[in-house]
Amino acid sequence: MNTPSIDSTVKRKRFWPPTLLFAITGLLAVIAVPLYGFIYGYHWYQWLAFAVMGAMCSLSITAGYHRLWSHKTYEAHWSLRLLFALFGAAALQDSILKWCDHHRHHHQFVDNNDRDPYSAKRGFWFSHIEWMMYEYPTSYQNFKNVQDLQRDKIVIWQHNNYIPITVTMNLGILTLLGIITGDIIGMFLLAGALRIAFCHHTTFMVNSIIHKFGSQPYRDDVTACDNKIVNFFVFGEGYHNYHHAFQLDYRNGIHWFHYDPTKWVIKALSLVGITRNLKVASPVKIQKAKLDLQFKKARKKLQSKSAHRGVKEALQSESLQFTHTLEEWEQLQSKKTKRGEKLSKWELTQIQTKTNELAYSLKMQGERLQALMKHGQEGKTMEAL
Repeated sequence: MNTPSIDSTVKRKRFWPPTLLFAITGLLAVIAVPLYGFIYGYHWYQWLAFAVMGAMCSLSITAGYHRLWSHKTYEAHWSLRLLFALFGAAALQDSILKWCDHHRHHHQFVDNNDRDPYSAKRGFWFSHIEWMMYEYPTSYQNFKNVQDLQRDKIVIWQHNNYIPITVTMNLGILTLLGIITGDIIGMFLLAGALRIAFCHHTTFMVNSIIHKFGSQPYRDDVTACDNKIVNFFVFGEGYHNYHHAFQLDYRNGIHWFHYDPTKWVIKALSLVGITRNLKVASPVKIQKAKLDLQFKKARKKLQSKSAHRGVKEALQSESLQFTHTLEEWEQLQSKKTKRGEKLSKWELTQIQTKTNELAYSLKMQGERLQALMKHGQEGKTMEAL
């Protein structure tokens, strides 16, 4: 279907199914859940059902819909893909095909109000939830950018049977658990309404809060930020500035101490062969992105006439060293990928070792740049630091 030629900010009509879904689950979560708990109370197994189903739904979105299907950062066994398809439907965030189509458009046209389906520049409420509640030009989908996913039988099966799968995964499981535990209403409120509302709005925070508040260590040309507070609730998706810089990396939190449960699950499953071909960004490219931004900030800060001449010269020296390091890295990559030349394991190890050394060198340079920015206006030279 062709996109109507109308202003991107014009609402055409309300989409009632998602509007009613958000309204009903939201009201039940903030009114009925605490009221029922105050009158009757909840048992530990209802909270357990809420936690387990919530985790499965969230991981199906982060590890499945997002990192597996949208960005293809790794490959997965059919059994895991089926599990993600089932609990992704239970999360009530639309089919894999529709979700990924919107998300790929988001990355392709990020912050473009006419092309990004949930552009943060259209406002907090729009990017959080309103873009799903009304018809906009960006609401229309032709699935041209997800043709690869249309060859995935599990994706197409879920798309064609989304409603019955969703009903079964929600009403069916919750009814069964309610009968087993003897409290259907309590189970529906906690593991149903509260779980759906919580999963919805934590996911939506990535489009709204994290595109407005946080740090930008890798890119400053997009609204995406790293937000450690929200990250706790979104299973590692909070390192969003990094993700927009390196969207093909299966990790969002790149360091071992970064809270990224999605990364941990994907990595753990690779140890038993359920996931494979995990993609990671080059350490040199990561440090380059950080340094590019640091140089940009340093030049802006030190361009004033009051900045000490020695500091400006130090910045120029660092810039030359940065260029030299990148040239070395490009030469290594050229040697590694040179056609018709099969490198030995020893040669590949040498290249990897040198690459790691260059990455460390860039990291140290980043620390020196921070010192320059901190002391530059004080008239200190590098020798005095």
